[in-house]
Amino acid sequence: MTTPNEPGVPDHPLYSEASTDSTPHPTAWQQGPSGPWQAPMPPVVPNTQHGVSVPGGLPAPQYPVTGPQPAGFDGAQFVRKPKREPRSGWRRAVYVATGKLVNPGEGPADRHHRELVSRVNQPLRGCYRIAMLSLKGGVGKTTMTTTLGSTFASLRGDRVIAVDANPDTGTLAQKIPIETTATVRHLLRDADRIARYSDVRAYTSQGPSRLEVLASDADPAVSEAFSEHDYLRVLSVLERFYNVVLTDCGTGLMHSAMKGVLDSADALVVVSSSSLDGARSASATLDWLEAHGYGDLVSRSVAVINSVRPRTGSVDIDRLTAHFAARVRGVARIPFDPHLEEGAEIELDRLSKETRSALLELAATIADGFDAPGRPLPS
Repeated sequence: MTTPNEPGVPDHPLYSEASTDSTPHPTAWQQGPSGPWQAPMPPVVPNTQHGVSVPGGLPAPQYPVTGPQPAGFDGAQFVRKPKREPRSGWRRAVYVATGKLVNPGEGPADRHHRELVSRVNQPLRGCYRIAMLSLKGGVGKTTMTTTLGSTFASLRGDRVIAVDANPDTGTLAQKIPIETTATVRHLLRDADRIARYSDVRAYTSQGPSRLEVLASDADPAVSEAFSEHDYLRVLSVLERFYNVVLTDCGTGLMHSAMKGVLDSADALVVVSSSSLDGARSASATLDWLEAHGYGDLVSRSVAVINSVRPRTGSVDIDRLTAHFAARVRGVARIPFDPHLEEGAEIELDRLSKETRSALLELAATIADGFDAPGRPLPS
């Protein structure tokens, strides 16, 4: 047996006869100056660090783990996702005709619809307040309040409410089934006693879409007394229990509650008819807002061109759209719909496919402002 001082032999206790380890070690033939010699090999001790094994007694190597790591059992990598079922067009026809055996997948229209729904459902922190405004009556502002609110309520899982702040005996409550005779005035009277959602629910009516409505007073004299302070107090109650609050404003910009509505609004929807006089009134509304310090609100506004009649005549709707698009964040065009012309309770299922698609586009455009920079968030 050679000694640790023999040339060619590593100077390490594992290779020494004086080693205290009495366990027989594997041997390997080495070539030394005096010929071949047999030296014990160090025992291999499993070391789980970094998944390697190192000779016993030696420190484990320290090095950063770099490069691609072994993939885990991620479902996205190991499970093949089935194609989404087509919802319309020839793809749907093929899918149904073959007993769902042949699935061509979604078409462009279906993908676009799903993307719009995803935008409407994007996360929202706190309460988002939308003011519905028009200087001209008969353009469908209350109808747009109801249909837009119903679209949000039917797609989102949180609570949506529309408030009638019209001082001229608003008709918002007539657009859904009436469940209570309570009005905004009753809520204001009992505001200090409202502590939970079930309390505030006693003052609202709810439609099939889950949209809730807080009605205004039937007496115009009482409604006119609804001040800025009153509106802000009602809003302070509602924003504790609802994620989206739509306010159906009157046609006047100077009545007492309007300042509170505009000062607290996160977004503004200016409704215009497809006629020239309706577009002029909507444009004048934007002019007034910019002249009175609400230019930032105008930049966050969405204009709605609502076709309240079956035909638009010789008015160029494309040019009207371009006019408003240069002034506001987005423009939506709502086609004429016989169900909305009835002026009665509104059910989304009775609207035409084109109207529902246009309302979905409008809701998605507004929802894009949920995370707008500078928007105050709940503490």
